[in-house]
Amino acid sequence: MQSDIKSDPQFDAKAFLASVTEQPGVYRMYDKERQVIYVGKAKQLKKRLASYFRKDVGSNKTRALVGQIQAIDVTVTHTEGEALILENNYIKKYQPKYNILLRDDKSYPYLLISDHKHPKLGLHRGGKRVKGDYFGPFPTVGAVWESLRLMQKLFPIRQCEDSYYRARSRPCLQYQLGRCSAPCVDKISEQDYGEQVKLAKLFLQGKSSDVIDVLVKQMEAASARLEFEQAAKIRDQIGTLRKVQQQQYVSGVVAEMDVVGLARFKSQVCVHLLFVRDHKILGSKSYFPAVPGESSDSDILRAFVGQHYLNREISQGNIPKEIVVGEDFELSTEIADLLTEQAGYEVKIATKVRSERAQYLKLARTNGENALVSRNSHKESMQARFAALNEVFELPGGINRMECFDISHTMGQQTVASCVVFNQEGPLKSDYRRYNVVGITPGDDYAAMAFALNKRYAKVSCGDNLPDIVFIDGGKGQLAKAEDFFNALIQDKALEKSPLLVGVAKGESRKPGLETLILGGSHQLISLPGSSPALHLVQHIRDESHRFAITGHRAKRQKASKKSTLESIPGIGAKKRQALLKYLGGLHEVKQADRQALEKVPGISKALAKNIYDALHDN
Repeated sequence: MQSDIKSDPQFDAKAFLASVTEQPGVYRMYDKERQVIYVGKAKQLKKRLASYFRKDVGSNKTRALVGQIQAIDVTVTHTEGEALILENNYIKKYQPKYNILLRDDKSYPYLLISDHKHPKLGLHRGGKRVKGDYFGPFPTVGAVWESLRLMQKLFPIRQCEDSYYRARSRPCLQYQLGRCSAPCVDKISEQDYGEQVKLAKLFLQGKSSDVIDVLVKQMEAASARLEFEQAAKIRDQIGTLRKVQQQQYVSGVVAEMDVVGLARFKSQVCVHLLFVRDHKILGSKSYFPAVPGESSDSDILRAFVGQHYLNREISQGNIPKEIVVGEDFELSTEIADLLTEQAGYEVKIATKVRSERAQYLKLARTNGENALVSRNSHKESMQARFAALNEVFELPGGINRMECFDISHTMGQQTVASCVVFNQEGPLKSDYRRYNVVGITPGDDYAAMAFALNKRYAKVSCGDNLPDIVFIDGGKGQLAKAEDFFNALIQDKALEKSPLLVGVAKGESRKPGLETLILGGSHQLISLPGSSPALHLVQHIRDESHRFAITGHRAKRQKASKKSTLESIPGIGAKKRQALLKYLGGLHEVKQADRQALEKVPGISKALAKNIYDALHDN
């Protein structure tokens, strides 16, 4: 049940408190601009809210908060546990400035063995969960790709997409390399493939010794049947497994836990999360939450654990069985009970640790301290580069935001434009944008640049978050397109003035340090020395825009290359494609076939055969 917002130019706390319930729930506080500035929960709403308006309010933070309150609304819940979950959901949604905010909301990647006739081993991150067995979470996508490369050497399980798997008529390169058993074309029986899948699951569960025991028995059985070639393959698999076991073995008694290390430097905080799975350190990740003044360590830990675990897609396997924090905090027992209920198994929050757990906690804190040092060093270096660049351009208000555009394509195909953003802390990746360029002559970089600028700025107004400088990766031609575009915006009165436009032209040898900057309007050429911090900043944003554009282009090109010519023909689904390829022997044979040959394929009618023939011969 939600109350109406109580609002008045002078907030009447006494009148508001007279109508507040004593039930548990969540409250949201608003400022004069109707922005949520704080979200809290309470076991008794009336008692908790009354504490804000006493004469002897303790902290400066609370006094500053109360001074801005213009409205409060409350949402009543049945239990304190429900209030705790709702509070964290509201914090995630509104990002209030007086709450401790965990701003990294990316989902963790997992290894997935799908639930198919021939299961696929691959990466799963975010989105709708599918049927299958999940292993993880992994701290980074890179860790998943490394594990997939390792699994290819150990178990010949397919890692290809289902569409690619269904369309195969002969084994692919992975089979030739011994990294896949080609179940798509029946090079392995379903029973043998299922055995490999079971062994892979055991290995991913940390039971590599059990896997070796099973393989040894299979090798001995193959030898007894005089199948020496098969026995040799199993022997090699065992040898590879033993090498991996030696490389990955780490002594430890704790099988599964997350370790939360807290480090502070002045007003900055780093929470370092260490992942321990199957007695091994799987990886780690640093978070830098936004922390209001006077927040204690216990407040930060409580906010981190609540926001990190309660707001994630909760399902079995996502939450570790133990979370080590090393310091008691408010509601730790209640949060542990909620996680236990939602995970389906007991979840402990350990606040008093020793021996091995204490060593892990010390390691997490040390990593947090190092991450803060590294971050501060990067920030100071970035601010120095911004100052050096402003000495070159002499903008009256300084440089706070820069954007850079680049175009990537192959012979005019799969053209992608990128827009990357830097502020004084470095790359602002949440504001990066990528555009699929359409409706232009293939290979026309000038038109592609105009397309990207139109996508980014066509609907902007003076109050929007506009950059101080727009860099264009290219020479005078690309810069002229940008000038024409912004001049049109000014004539249409969408903008009062254009940001500073700067073209970044590569030197004759295209070596870093030989770039020439071209100022918009005057087209004045500026050459900075190779050691200049200002030039390093320009190179950084230019290289980042190039990386972002080419990554998108490669993904688009790879997607196009995987798409079969038959997929674009209406009425041809996966089964009919497979029938065509199997009956005629491959895509080349399908393209060479006449209409009569196409009509003989099971499931292909005369009308459909005509459509296929016409599509493949551009009729």
